[in-house]
Amino acid sequence: MPMNRAGGRLVAVIAALALLAAAAAMLPTAANAWSPPPRSGWVATWAASPMAGTALGSPKAHAGFSDQTVRNVIYTSVGGNELRVQVSNTFGTKPLTVGAVSVGVVLVGARLVPGTARTVTFGGNASVTIPAGAQALSDPLAMRVAPLEELAISLYFPTPTGPATYHMDAQQTGYVASGDQTGETADTAYKVNDSSWYFVDGLDVHNPAAPGTIVAFGDSITDGAQGLNANARWPNYLARRLHAVFGYRAPAVVNEGISGNRVLSNSDCYGESAEVRFERDALSQPGVTDVILLEGVNDIGFSGETDSGCFTPNNATVTAAQIEAGYLNLIQMAHAHGVKIFLGTLTPFMGSHAIYGGNFGTAHGESLREAVNTWIRTSHAFDGVVDFAKVIQSPYDPLYFNPAYNSFDDGTLNLYDNLHPNVVGFEAMAHAINLALLR
Repeated sequence: MPMNRAGGRLVAVIAALALLAAAAAMLPTAANAWSPPPRSGWVATWAASPMAGTALGSPKAHAGFSDQTVRNVIYTSVGGNELRVQVSNTFGTKPLTVGAVSVGVVLVGARLVPGTARTVTFGGNASVTIPAGAQALSDPLAMRVAPLEELAISLYFPTPTGPATYHMDAQQTGYVASGDQTGETADTAYKVNDSSWYFVDGLDVHNPAAPGTIVAFGDSITDGAQGLNANARWPNYLARRLHAVFGYRAPAVVNEGISGNRVLSNSDCYGESAEVRFERDALSQPGVTDVILLEGVNDIGFSGETDSGCFTPNNATVTAAQIEAGYLNLIQMAHAHGVKIFLGTLTPFMGSHAIYGGNFGTAHGESLREAVNTWIRTSHAFDGVVDFAKVIQSPYDPLYFNPAYNSFDDGTLNLYDNLHPNVVGFEAMAHAINLALLR
C-alpha cells in the first residue's frame, strides 16, 4: 500500500560522547524547546532527493523504462537487522507498476555476492503499483545490513514507466538489464547505464542503538561532484568518522543534496527549491534529529545566467536578505518538527566564472556570498554553524580555494574548477564538523 515514511526524532544521548558537556555552552540560544516524538528504532541509512525526469534535465530519465530491470548501487551509513525500501513515483505522470524489487550485497559493479539477493515485498506482494505523486514503503525485510556497505537495489518495470523519478548526480554507476533480473547475482545481463539513481529514494534500517538520523542537505557540494564510485562525498566521510568513534551506536547520515539546487528557486534540471523539498527530503526521514544545511551558492551564481532553460527563473535581482529569509523559513520548519539545524558557510568561488559563468566568481557574486556568510556567522539564528568556507579557503587569499582542496574541471578547459572541492576537500569538510553539536 503506498505510504510516506513517518519522520521521528530520537533523543537518545550517546553516553560515550564525553565532548557533549563541554560543548553545551557552544550552542546558540536560538533553539526552541520541544517535545520529542516516540522512538521507533528505524533510521535512514541511505537516501537521495527525488527529481523529475524532464527532457531538458535528462533525456534518458524522461524516456523511462519498459520490461527492464534497473540496478541502483547505494552506500549505507549504519547497519541493522531489518531493512525497508522506499520506491518513489513522486514526479511520475501516471501510476508506476513495479513488478519486483530485490536488495543484495554488491561484490563488484553490478555483480552481487552469491546468495545475497533478497526479495522485497509490499503488503505481502512482490509487485506494487504506485499512484503518480506517491511513494511506496516496503514491508520490513529481515536481512542483516552492515554499516558502510554497498548494496544494490534492483527494480523490474514490466510496462512503460513514463518519465522517471530519479536522482541526477549519483556519483555511482548504475546498470540496466532486459527483463526481470532482480534475483540475478551475476552481472552478465546488466549493461552500464549512467550515474543516476532511478525510482528509489530511501533505505531504512531498524537499529535501536543508532541515536537518530543526520540529514546533510544542500547542492552539488553536498551531493558530490567528484569521486565517481568512490563514496567520497563529505556526508560519506562524516558517516565513516562517526562509525570510527561510536561503532554500532553511531547515528545514521543521509545525503539530500541536489547538484545545481537553490534555496529559493525551482529548476527543470536541478530540482525543486530547498524551501519546497525540505519537508519531504529532510524532515520526513525516520529518526531525524539534525540537519546540516549548505546551500545558497547557486542562488547567487545562477542569478547572472541568461539561459532560459535550466536556470528559469534566474532570479536576477536576488539579494542576501532574500537568501537569509529562505534560511529562516527552513529553521522554522525544522524546529516545528523538533529537529536541530546547523548552517554551513558558503565556500569560495572566485575564479569559477570561466567555467560556470553567471555571477559565479564575479565581484557582485562575491559581495553577496560575503554578506550571507557574515549573517550566518553572526545572526545566531541556527542551532550552530559549521564554517566550511574557512576550511576550504586558501590560507593566502580567502576568496579562493585552497589549492590542495580544489577540484579540476572535466578537461575541456584544463582549469581548476574553483567551485567544488576534490575528495580531499570533502574529507576536510567532514572533519570540520564538531561532533559535540550533534545529538
